[in-house]
Amino acid sequence: MASCMFNSFSICSFPVQSKWKHFSYHGSSFRRLNVTFASRCKATNKISVEDNIVIRRSADYHPPIWDYDYVQSLRNDFVQDESYKERSSKLKEDVRMMFENVVDPLEKLELIDTIQRLGLSYHFGDEIKKTLKNISIDRSSNVASNKDNLYATALEFRLLRQHGYKVNQDVFACFMDEVGDIKASHNQDCKGLLNLYEASYHLLEGETILENARKLAAKLLKQCLKENNDHQYLWMLVEHALVLPLHWRMPRLEARWFIDVYEKKKDKNPIILELAILDYNIVQSMHQDDLRYASTWWKELGLGKTMSFARDRLMENFLWSVGMINTPQDGKGRRIQTKVNALITVIDDVYDVYGTLDELELFTDVVERLYENMLPCALQFRK
Repeated sequence: MASCMFNSFSICSFPVQSKWKHFSYHGSSFRRLNVTFASRCKATNKISVEDNIVIRRSADYHPPIWDYDYVQSLRNDFVQDESYKERSSKLKEDVRMMFENVVDPLEKLELIDTIQRLGLSYHFGDEIKKTLKNISIDRSSNVASNKDNLYATALEFRLLRQHGYKVNQDVFACFMDEVGDIKASHNQDCKGLLNLYEASYHLLEGETILENARKLAAKLLKQCLKENNDHQYLWMLVEHALVLPLHWRMPRLEARWFIDVYEKKKDKNPIILELAILDYNIVQSMHQDDLRYASTWWKELGLGKTMSFARDRLMENFLWSVGMINTPQDGKGRRIQTKVNALITVIDDVYDVYGTLDELELFTDVVERLYENMLPCALQFRK
């Protein structure tokens, strides 16, 4: 799964074998690479037991393409250098002032959406929570009260749903005609249709208006791509969403992609863009530190060599952890999750590839008895 994630994006935080691309920032630079991955081969020999000799199956997995020494060499100065931290703190204060100075509800929603997509929301949790709470309470005068503004209504719906607020799908009823189609007056509103499409992925079971809206919006957006490519920024967002909706994407990879896209926006906020680039490099440095730790643990554990029949996929397991625990400050959780993922991968191959039925039954029995013995201690620990 991690391999598929890498292949789905041309940009990632952790380079491997390709040409470096350089980006300048305050006299320093940060780098990225495109990534290629080895594929899994089909299983070969079958297990057979004759004269007490066991012929093991083999999936013939390729060895990992991430060399230990190379992983250990991944370093940058964005965490150690105090000047970057000082600049980041100054920029964060400037963004907090934006939350105070922006009055228009739609502009506040756009500010939140931009900050989230750039991977900066963990810095502004209180400001985002306060802003959305006020918008949710003041439903009579907020942006969604404009019945003709599909973009504003869909953006507000998506952000409120995303943060746990109850919003009725009926807010979109006024944009539908008598037969349930999107009104013709909105067929060319690519910006509104895009946000309606993204909002539809926050539907609850049984919300037929959103289910129908998703199909209709996708069809109209595909038509927009064919007829209108004058607005490069919007065109890239539409194409990106139709491949995979924002709600399903991995936040850190999305942030890396969106930095490049936001940079092309004509009315971009230079302060937010500068903070996003700087913060991305700082977080990347934190991830590299986590990865070096996990790589050392895995090498010292030695399972990659002693159990050569199993997939040696530390990087993919680490990426999985980054997707599950994406808040940068939770590095300890990512390290633990990476270990768990790596061990689960080996155990999975023990069952799927290596073990005989008798061996697997014994192994399963041991694990179940171990779980039963440890359960009382675990329950006591939780009290």
